[in-house]
Amino acid sequence: MLKIGVDIGGTFTDFAAWREGGEQKVETLKVPSTPPHFAEGFKTGCEEMLKRMKPRAEEQIVVVHGTTVATNTVIERNGPAIALFTTEGFRDILELQRLRLRRAIDLLGDRVQPLVPRELVFEIPERMTSAGRVRKEIDLDAVKRAALQAKEAGVEGIAVAFLHSFRNPSHEHAARDAIIAATGIQNISVSSDIWPKIGEYERAIVAVLNTYVKPRMTAYIAEIERWLGERLPDSKLFIMQSNGGALAAAEARALPVHTLLSGPASGVSAAQYLGVSLDERCMLTMDMGGTSTDISLIQDGEPSITGEAEVGDFPLMMPVTGIEAIGAGGGSICWVDGGVLRVGPRSSGARPGPACFGHGGMQPTVTDAYLLCGLIHPDHFLGGRMTLDLAAAQTAMRPIAEALGMNVVMAAEACLTVATSNMVASVLPYLARYGLDPADVTLVVYGGAGSLHGPLLAAELGIGRVLVPGMPSVFCAFGGLVAGLTHDNVKSMQGIAVDAETTRAEFASLETSAHQWLTGQNVGAGLQETILEYRADARYCGQSFQLTVNVPADAAKTGNVAAMEQEFHRQHERLYAHSDPSAAVEFTEFRVRIRGMLPIPTPEVVSSRQDRAADALVGLRDIQIAGRSAGACKVYARERLCAGDSLQGTAIIEQNDTTIFVPPGYLATVDSHSNILLTRES
Repeated sequence: MLKIGVDIGGTFTDFAAWREGGEQKVETLKVPSTPPHFAEGFKTGCEEMLKRMKPRAEEQIVVVHGTTVATNTVIERNGPAIALFTTEGFRDILELQRLRLRRAIDLLGDRVQPLVPRELVFEIPERMTSAGRVRKEIDLDAVKRAALQAKEAGVEGIAVAFLHSFRNPSHEHAARDAIIAATGIQNISVSSDIWPKIGEYERAIVAVLNTYVKPRMTAYIAEIERWLGERLPDSKLFIMQSNGGALAAAEARALPVHTLLSGPASGVSAAQYLGVSLDERCMLTMDMGGTSTDISLIQDGEPSITGEAEVGDFPLMMPVTGIEAIGAGGGSICWVDGGVLRVGPRSSGARPGPACFGHGGMQPTVTDAYLLCGLIHPDHFLGGRMTLDLAAAQTAMRPIAEALGMNVVMAAEACLTVATSNMVASVLPYLARYGLDPADVTLVVYGGAGSLHGPLLAAELGIGRVLVPGMPSVFCAFGGLVAGLTHDNVKSMQGIAVDAETTRAEFASLETSAHQWLTGQNVGAGLQETILEYRADARYCGQSFQLTVNVPADAAKTGNVAAMEQEFHRQHERLYAHSDPSAAVEFTEFRVRIRGMLPIPTPEVVSSRQDRAADALVGLRDIQIAGRSAGACKVYARERLCAGDSLQGTAIIEQNDTTIFVPPGYLATVDSHSNILLTRES
């Protein structure tokens, strides 16, 4: 089997390829992204990767693709006009939201504008009770009239979200069939089919998001499939999901809402794979690309999972990898606001990009600041494949310097300091929510700028260990090589008495559905292992929030409710330093996650040599960092460093696709898997 992982970012499109049964070496590649026609960058990179890997006759080829097409459609709000059909009396569901202010202290703040304007929300006479019984039969004639009216208004899709449909979806299904019969519109999203969970607003949002991004996502995947069909007729295409796994391209076209966080989640999957191989117990991941920086937490080999993620302005209630945006990316624009230096959130993107890229960018960015501070060399970017324009970076940064009353280099360092401070302000409360001190975690840095800025963040926070993977710049693409085919099956248990028989029956039903999903992915003989994970959402009776707890497999199969309650008490004590084993526990949701594992690379172990890092020294460079000039900073070539080599900071390690910064007070050591570990010296 030949596997190709692809991740499209705002600035670059990354590739990683590996062949089963051959050398364990992973081939990597970066090509510029091509917005708005991102498929062109995909094709260009794939062609180059195929030249390198030389597919063999009869070889199974699997392409696993992480994409931001759906995410960008939501953030940029450039999707088509769509309608929402909801229960009579609930027309303002998208306007009312949850009656919570996003920023309670902002007296001038506005509520989020919905993706569906009020005139395209249609009330349908129907009603289910909270128990799923029909209180009022659905008026199908009203459905057809509304559908025709929506079509006449020019909508390209319709979302259907009725009250209590998670208990009984029959009215939503009947409405879907009536809409198709009356209008022929095929882009219809039914909330109970996507995520059957309590919460009418959140469930409506899921249906709306799916409808909104489906045309753009369908067109993109169709173009990729068409090209692969011509170039590699027997290949299989899978799309990365927000939960860190993959699913078949056909299902991604039907349910693109599952792909809204696919790129960042892929990087967390790669970090999970790395952490298991290195026996790292607690890792904070940092993915810094061209447009943003994202963090996530992995404890005891398991990534954090949340049902409260956000995409743009909207909640995403499905269980996804817990990822939080914390700051700027390499392309984030630096600017002065009333005498105050700011970094981001605007980004230069792939075009025009940072000023130093020479593509017409006129505004200073974080990457320009790296160049001006000497952290990257203009002739060594991307292994020398791209030359940076130092003069253009100086010109772009000069207005900042003049506004702040300092020279260009000092202004560039100030930009990096502000970017780091923004990150610190987000990371500290994030770790506090999990009861962690920065000294408790290993920071795993990746993305094009992660290994450059991550150590700056670690030094500021007091993080003692920074792990730089062997291929940090394409780590999210590598995640496609190690991710399994993953699906979450859910059953809302709120209001249902949970006993041994009910627990056993519900988990068995969810397990059956999970196996059916995996069979439908049409993996064939490539499937090597199937993993089932059982979870439950629980709370003390009277609480307004719940915790997700892992359910032991034997407890799920035997219906051992006591064991599930004990795990809830343990988690509650760990997070809040309090538990009450005598209090009643309420279960609100059962879930089963299935992971079908394809062949994945085996971590390569290389023998160590006697420390000879001096052999990798290629020069000296003046840099400006931490408020002082570090003259004669040593620069090392990454390809010349071997396992067992170590070097003292302050130092720079240049790799063909990234730059690694070793801050003062840190020791960098190459481990037996070709990763670089930065350890803070006491």
